[in-house]
Amino acid sequence: MAYVLPISPGNEPFDNSHLDLMTSLAYRISGFNRKRKWDLFWEVVRPDPADKVLDAGLSDEEYSASDNYLEKHYPYRSQVTALGIDMAQKFRERYPEVRTVQYPGGRFPFGDKEFDICWSNAVLEHVGGREKQVLFLKEIDRVARTSFITTPNRHFPFEIHTRTPFLHLLFSKRAFDRYLSLTRRSWATGDYMNLLTKQEVKECLSAAGINHCKIVENRLGALTLDFMILFGERVSQ
Repeated sequence: MAYVLPISPGNEPFDNSHLDLMTSLAYRISGFNRKRKWDLFWEVVRPDPADKVLDAGLSDEEYSASDNYLEKHYPYRSQVTALGIDMAQKFRERYPEVRTVQYPGGRFPFGDKEFDICWSNAVLEHVGGREKQVLFLKEIDRVARTSFITTPNRHFPFEIHTRTPFLHLLFSKRAFDRYLSLTRRSWATGDYMNLLTKQEVKECLSAAGINHCKIVENRLGALTLDFMILFGERVSQ
């Protein structure tokens, strides 16, 4: 069952009227996608009011209705701790019930199994290269008893972040970063985006010592949009 909060500060309807066609399409795909992930999260993880929840990867700026999805829709927001590298001033104004923790990256500032649940939606591709991605997964596994992580499929033909079709498949990362810089999208280069295939997700999980998990493909027709990665105490093998 999917729970949705009544309209309140932080989950009010997002106005897409000012967006260009490609950006609006990207946000529509993202919103559709995150709703399906949310439904699976509730079905498998089954949160209850007493659970301590970590959101690994808050966004201080919100560009669409799907940003900070957990905080917009989780009915027990006072149980949520949101972790991020941003100052989170705007985030705290939108979600005053949520505890925020800022850190510089690397090891999480929490104890072992401090949380019942970790939710991390579309963050793994933004933490840096392979070594940082493996550390991010290790830390999630260390601090939470059950985890729900998502990351886009590098083989999906439309790159959602930059609204670019196909080129991320044809170019190496260095060449694609060069293209993004030339087209005034340098914000998406370097550590900002390291997309993963399903095989690379499996390799990262193995390197992080996470050997018992589920990887669910979130599909749009015949194509896989992204991967939902579940592991921990509440995930049956």
